[in-house]
Amino acid sequence: MSTSNRGAGSQSQPLFKTLGNDVRIVTEDVLQRGFARSIGGTLADLEEFYLSAEDRRQLAGLSGGRRLLRRIWWFIRGLLLKLTPARRILLAVGLFTLVIGRGRIDIDTVHFALRIQGLGILLVFLVLVLELKDKLVARDELEAGRAVQFALMPSDSPKVSGWDIWLYTQPANDVGGDLVDHLPLDDGRHAVVLGDVTGKALPAALLSVKLQATIRALAPYFADLGDLGAGLNRILYRDGLPTRFASLIYAVVTPDSGAVRLLNAGHMPPLLLRGDTVTTLPRGSMVLGMMPNVPFVEQQSQFDVGDTVVVYSDGVSEAMNEAEDFFGDERLHALVRQTHGLTAPQAGAHILADLKLFVGEAEQSDDVSLMVLRRLDASAVTSA
Repeated sequence: MSTSNRGAGSQSQPLFKTLGNDVRIVTEDVLQRGFARSIGGTLADLEEFYLSAEDRRQLAGLSGGRRLLRRIWWFIRGLLLKLTPARRILLAVGLFTLVIGRGRIDIDTVHFALRIQGLGILLVFLVLVLELKDKLVARDELEAGRAVQFALMPSDSPKVSGWDIWLYTQPANDVGGDLVDHLPLDDGRHAVVLGDVTGKALPAALLSVKLQATIRALAPYFADLGDLGAGLNRILYRDGLPTRFASLIYAVVTPDSGAVRLLNAGHMPPLLLRGDTVTTLPRGSMVLGMMPNVPFVEQQSQFDVGDTVVVYSDGVSEAMNEAEDFFGDERLHALVRQTHGLTAPQAGAHILADLKLFVGEAEQSDDVSLMVLRRLDASAVTSA
């Protein structure tokens, strides 16, 4: 999995060639989305970041020049309040000197001509450079974190005799809170994992990595999956945060057999496609890390040749399009029904293609993860 390096080495890139490519990319985006939509989306993002919900509500009730002036002032106020004290002072002084510009002050017969616009420009530029430097450093650190997170996840789907298994995850940001993993067990069986930590970006990613490490450390020592769930819950409750929880599907697959043992800790029940009928597997226990001493129960299922099980994160069912409509469970069930007869990778690709078509130009709002398990005949060769 490749990562880009935007550190000091990036300065060796030819500037004008880079700017030319940037103009081409931006032009194509504007032509595709339209100028009004591109500007409107940018303005909406700025308002959500700099203005409070009450500010946005008041703006909606204004019109014309009052709305424009109020928006500009609130943007400036929001920008200043998000800076450090020193930079807030620098920017405030810079903006003030830009406003008074080349003003003239008369005191009796003494005249003072103010020509300090240059100072204002310098101060605003200084704050811009400092903030941009922090952003670039943070972006490089996030990219390094993304590389580490993906390195900890498996690069390939597992190969289990008698099963066709496909795993997929795509974070909404540079790093994400979804966990997709698999690991062989000592008894010849194979575990596949899909977890979903509340929230997204860096805080969720850190807890996701901890969850993965805890699962890998504890899994070999628990014969009963209910006990494994209780052990995971104790550790996450002890070491986690009050507002951060994790749902989990942990399934143990038996080679050349339809027997599957399952731990569902607060996750959406997996979907079972049998023939052309889609049903949900039984619901599970509470999410991990919310309360201490919560009982967890191991589920046991027997799947027939041709059965397909689809495990997904809420980033699939709750994906939104530009009209802010949800993809929804009903649409997902109908889509899974269409995958009858497909291999696990084909079924996963079919779901993702329809999801992408539904979302359209809207930004990905949450991490998207999928796990597809298809029961094969014992003599069949598992797919890659």
